[in-house]
Formats: sequence, structure tokens, C-alpha cells
Amino acid sequence: MSKRTVIPFGPQHPVLPEPVHLDLVMEDEKVVTAIPRIGFVHRGLEKLVEKRDYTQFVYVTERICGICSFGHSLGYSQCVEQLMGIEITERAEYLRTIFHELSRVHSHLLWLGLAADAFGHEALFMHCWRLRERVLDIFEQCTGGRVIFSACDVGGFRQDVSDETLAGIVITLDKLEQEYRQIARAFLDDSSVRNRLVGVGHLSKEQASANSLVGPFGRASGLVVDERLYGLGAYGELAAFEPVLSEDGDCYARCDVRIREVYQSIAIIRELAAKIPAGEVMVPVKGKPEAGARAMSTVEQPRGQAFYYAVGNGTKFLERMRVRTPTSQNLAGLVAALEGCDFADVPNIILTIDPCISCTER
Repeated sequence: MSKRTVIPFGPQHPVLPEPVHLDLVMEDEKVVTAIPRIGFVHRGLEKLVEKRDYTQFVYVTERICGICSFGHSLGYSQCVEQLMGIEITERAEYLRTIFHELSRVHSHLLWLGLAADAFGHEALFMHCWRLRERVLDIFEQCTGGRVIFSACDVGGFRQDVSDETLAGIVITLDKLEQEYRQIARAFLDDSSVRNRLVGVGHLSKEQASANSLVGPFGRASGLVVDERLYGLGAYGELAAFEPVLSEDGDCYARCDVRIREVYQSIAIIRELAAKIPAGEVMVPVKGKPEAGARAMSTVEQPRGQAFYYAVGNGTKFLERMRVRTPTSQNLAGLVAALEGCDFADVPNIILTIDPCISCTER
């Protein structure tokens, strides 16, 4: 009879971009189960609604996570706008959607570079991050920031982006897409990548549904889960939108879904930049959230659905602010994917789930 041992994995590990800790219960080289432990970087951000008013709190939500910063400010702003009955302009909706998709491109490129680095493909890692720098250059050109850029606000978009600048962004993305196709082929067609990822960390569609998976993690198992389908923001103005899916449910499928989502995001930006309406980008925001008023909002972050909930109390300070991030929703799926895998496959399975611990531990 095999003896079970417990091996700690993380929070410091060469393949982990963020501090996640797992206690792996092992039988020989097989993982019987994984017990996640979180709480290393808890910052108490939601408690700050008592000290920062509802307009100042936009800056706090951006700092939930650097990679997902724009999406957090977008989700929070939408939530407060619903709370106060504020309707923003069409141009602001378009700009928010364009920048949200730019954030998705930069997040997926960052992830692909980390995945390549875990395989020892140092050149591919550098090429992915080289392309990501071009997206960060766009952020810097339009907002002055590269990671935290404070572009979204309650009432719209803080500063307009000219049509000429948007046309330049599309040209930049067209060139980026050509180079990205070569990188994607180099990654997906590599025999060593296939050997390490195909059939590893498999989750069926039924398992994905039972664990309520969101984002590329769920879509790689065939789940049609994507908040963009509901047409919030300018997504409803797209000629057509279908989420990127795979039926295989393994690590390779998760890589494939994220890689194809970059093409989809570039196409969305291209379409919206061509049809963006003229007009203002901010509306005046007056008054205070009513006491007892409640609102919720969801956005499709690069890792999946993020949920925002706010309660007013009649003052400029919110009574309550709550965020549920996609990684906290996907942790149960991570545990399921690790069960029965080889110990050597643990780092790759964790990476293909793309955990964002900074978002999870607020």
C-alpha cells in the first residue's frame, strides 16, 4: 500500500508569478488532492469604502490588480452608475470597451510569455513580452500610465481619445497581429508543448459546470460563459460575437482558447474604432447614493466573470463594496484539475488556469 505524503507547493516557486500555496497530498508521484491556502497579500481594500468616497474609490479598485486594473475600474464604475441612475455617453461606452479589450490582449500576452518561460522557451517569453510592450505603449500614449492608468471614472471616460489616435492604435495592432501569429504557431505546434499539455489536467464540460468555472478556464471545457454575450457597454454594437470555445478541456485547450482570444480582441477593437460615434465622454455626476440602494455589475475580465456589488447609505461614502474575482471562482476547478495528475505536471496545470492571486486576496 502506497504511503501518502503532503508536499507544500508555493507560495514561492519559479513558475508562479504570484504567491499561491497548495498542500499537495501525494501517493508516489500522483496527486491525490490539493488543498489551496490563500491570504498572503490581503490588503483590506473593500474596507476602504469607509474612508474613500465613491469617486475616490475608483482609484482603489484599480489597485486590486495591476494586470486587471482597467477592468476593475470599469466594473466598479458601472456598478455605481447603476446605483445612482447615471447614463453615460455612447462614445464613452465605446472607449471603455476598446480599452478593456486592449487590457485583455496585454494580459494574455503576459500569460503566454510566462507559460513559455515555464517550458524553458526563453526566446518565446521575450517575444511575447516585447509585443505586450506595444500595448502598454498605447496605454501610455492615451492616458500617461502603463499599468495603472486611471482612464475610467464614474460618469464615463476621463479623457477623450481622438479618432486619429484610434486609427493609429488599429495600425499598431495590425502589425502586432502579424508577429503574434508566428509566435502562436511556434507555441501551439511545438511537439514538446503538446507532449506536456495534451490530456493533462482534463476537466469535462460536466465537471466545469459543476464547479461553476468562468473565463477561458470554463470555455476550454466547452462552457458558454462570457459576460460579453449580454451586450453590456459597446459589445451590443458588434456585428457578431461568439465566445472562443474548445471541447477538449485539457491544458492545451486552455492555451489554445487564450491564444485565439487575442485575435478576437484585436478584431473587436478594429470594429469599434471604425464605428465609434462622436460626442462627449463624461457626464456630470451629482448627488449621493441613496441610503439602502443596491446595485451589481459584471464584466468579463481576461480570466473570467468579475462581480461587483455596492450599497449606498445616503452619504458620499458607500455602505458596502464587494468584489468577486474570477480566480476565487476557479479555485475549485483548479483543485479538480490537479487530482490524479503527475507531480511534474502541477506547475503547468496551475499556469494554464492563469490564477490572479492579487485579485483574489484584496
